[in-house]
Amino acid sequence: MFAGLAAHSSLGLDEPLSAAAGVLMAVLAHAVGWPIPRGGSQALTNSLCQYLAKFGAKVKTSSRVQTLSALPVYDLILCDVSPRQLLTLAENRLSDHYRRRLQTYRYGPGVLKVDYALRTPIPWKASDCSRAATLHLAGSFEEIAGSEQEVPGGRHADRPFVLLAQPSVLDPSRAPQGKHTAWAYCHVPNGSNTDVLIRLEDQIERFASGFRDYVVARRVFSPADLEKVDANLVVGDIGAESWTSVSFCSDPIEGTTPPRRKIFTSAPHQLRRAAACTECAAIMQPKWRYQG
Repeated sequence: MFAGLAAHSSLGLDEPLSAAAGVLMAVLAHAVGWPIPRGGSQALTNSLCQYLAKFGAKVKTSSRVQTLSALPVYDLILCDVSPRQLLTLAENRLSDHYRRRLQTYRYGPGVLKVDYALRTPIPWKASDCSRAATLHLAGSFEEIAGSEQEVPGGRHADRPFVLLAQPSVLDPSRAPQGKHTAWAYCHVPNGSNTDVLIRLEDQIERFASGFRDYVVARRVFSPADLEKVDANLVVGDIGAESWTSVSFCSDPIEGTTPPRRKIFTSAPHQLRRAAACTECAAIMQPKWRYQG
């Protein structure tokens, strides 16, 4: 169980900070469980916007910001983007030292993600799995550790550790009446263009015999596809960071910006970004790969 939690870090399990991810996920499980939003992740955004509105805040969407110079003058700007995007947005408003720091920022491994339309619930061999919204698919601790050790070395695991969610089991609104949805992903080397769909589905089949027969359609996201969906997911890194450095960066913009006026950036925390990415990507553009 703990190996699966620690593997959310996208690190080899011999890396010290992999334990931090495991502890964080375990604490969340004990405190509130791992809930899913009814109706999809958009419900989270709607709730946050409604809460902000109580304080007179305004949320403006569908307005691409190409440069920070295009924004009105504010005392504080929070950029929820990765370092690569901040370099473009800030133009020449960053100090040379800070720019060099951002240019050497290390991104983590990517993922291959698949969305599934299913005719029935997944036929798990272990019946209790049919009651869970999220599952970790692997064998022993050693197998999980071996899978996650391959990825940082630029290799693809033969039996990848697979994270799978089946939200329609708990939230019928996620699928047409009588049908179901699921999504799954596995870690791959940063920027990988290797198709590991068969390996991923073999892992599902291992614990749910005949799974492929229940698939109505699938939609596959390579690391490059994920970056097209969200520019923050650089080369498929859904955490927008390398946990080996825990790169949370915050520095004031220098140059023409008054000293009291600050712009901050933070590479989003991996676990939060992963949850948002895997939920939201289900409504994005790459076409379904239909079965004959």
